[in-house]
Amino acid sequence: MARYLIEVPHEANEVACAQAAQVFLGTGSHFLTHADFGCADGEHKGWLTVEVETREEALRILPPALRSRARVVRLSKFSLTHFGEMLREHLREAAGGPHPAPAGP
Repeated sequence: MARYLIEVPHEANEVACAQAAQVFLGTGSHFLTHADFGCADGEHKGWLTVEVETREEALRILPPALRSRARVVRLSKFSLTHFGEMLREHLREAAGGPHPAPAGP
């Protein structure tokens, strides 16, 4: 399964915060109780990380009224080896060196 970050913004005022919470409560969504919210710090968004098969499945976790505003991002973890390779490639490009040949049969 893939991991996705779901981000749901709302307007930066108390009424909008309450309305967003009401949508979650009114639809029985678990987003409200499982998400992290930034409202207390002036960042009027909620975030939830989920493990599902597809981006569409992640979006369906939200109440329909909030889906159009949501952003769904597939998350990945990279190893130190991966970052080392990426850095070496960027250094070669910056130096005008050749690009590595594509791997394949």
